[in-house]
Amino acid sequence: MSRIRVLVADDEPLMLAGIQAVLESAPDLEIVAVAGDGAAAVAAAERVAVDVALLDVRMPLLGGLDAMAALRAARPGAAIVLLTSFGDEANVLRALRQGTSGYVLKTCTPEELLRAVRAAHAGDAYLSPPVARQVIGLIGPSGAAGAQRRRAAGDRLAALSPREADVLRLVAEGLSNAGIGARLRMSEPSVKTYVSRVLTKLDCTNRVQAALLYRESADQ
Repeated sequence: MSRIRVLVADDEPLMLAGIQAVLESAPDLEIVAVAGDGAAAVAAAERVAVDVALLDVRMPLLGGLDAMAALRAARPGAAIVLLTSFGDEANVLRALRQGTSGYVLKTCTPEELLRAVRAAHAGDAYLSPPVARQVIGLIGPSGAAGAQRRRAAGDRLAALSPREADVLRLVAEGLSNAGIGARLRMSEPSVKTYVSRVLTKLDCTNRVQAALLYRESADQ
């Protein structure tokens, strides 16, 4: 079985070395490039094939958030996982709306980091638990801007069929494909097909982005 090709970018040498050590301990992962800033990460992605890019949010020249679009242009199939030493609210929501496949705190365990990389490669998404709790409190902003965002989200969800809407609702509740299948009495492959259709119709990169859109459409 081919290994997951990972690019790592962090401007802190000690942190970079630690991340490399964790990834190298996993037999199913392969580090194909390392970089000290976002611009170097994008340049590396143009040279080598990358499945998952681990990017520090704050780096010189080009931070992880700003590097996402350029890296995706270089490697359209690459999943992006952002690393941060804090849970900055504006960055969390911006990252999710841009379709990041993960937002992981640097205080996470080695097992959590590996879980995030594997989830991203599988087409899923992973948020560190403190980030996930923070997101719940951030959705549904008040005022005119919040109302406009809810209307826009609702307009996008209107494209879904009733069954697709049911699947999305359960995705937003955090259920796995198996859990959704059990709830809706569907086979797991069928659920996977429906989730794929939902992501395509909503122009979402992953389940977390779709769940965020669903929650934004709900009345607060």
